Amino acid sequence: MSEKTSEKTYFDLHTTGIGYLNRIREVKPKKGAPFLACDIAALNGPSDDVSYVRFDTRVSGSEAQHLVSRCQEAVDAEKKVLIGFKLGDLWTDIFTYSKGKRAGEQGVGLKARLLFIRWIKIDGKPVYKAERAEAKPSDSDAEDPPVETPETAEAAEAEALAA
Repeated sequence: MSEKTSEKTYFDLHTTGIGYLNRIREVKPKKGAPFLACDIAALNGPSDDVSYVRFDTRVSGSEAQHLVSRCQEAVDAEKKVLIGFKLGDLWTDIFTYSKGKRAGEQGVGLKARLLFIRWIKIDGKPVYKAERAEAKPSDSDAEDPPVETPETAEAAEAEALAA
């Protein structure tokens, strides 16, 4: 007699990159428990012509929550907080602008869960680097692309600011 297992399997889609941490806040929804959220302005494109992609993230996991909370003071002081990150569960959110030139128009926002922080720099100075390596992909997972290091991120940032 064979037993069927009721264990579900999932396919993960993760986004990795570097970006600036902004708008750290506690969200208190009408239903459910409060949670920590932040925006990430991710660097995208060639290093001599950087563009930014904004992610509105829910901070997941106690380690990521602790690290983001530690950055609250620096973000509030408008210091440049650059992080290496990994996002999961990306989705879009359609909203209506309530202020400004686009008031009344619809917009689309990118939302995700902030799963992991590889490193943090505040005003160009390294303040954190993950001690543990992330779990290796299993045979069913696709291989992760190479991740930019803080050094290449700093070079891209310097070139973008010089332009």
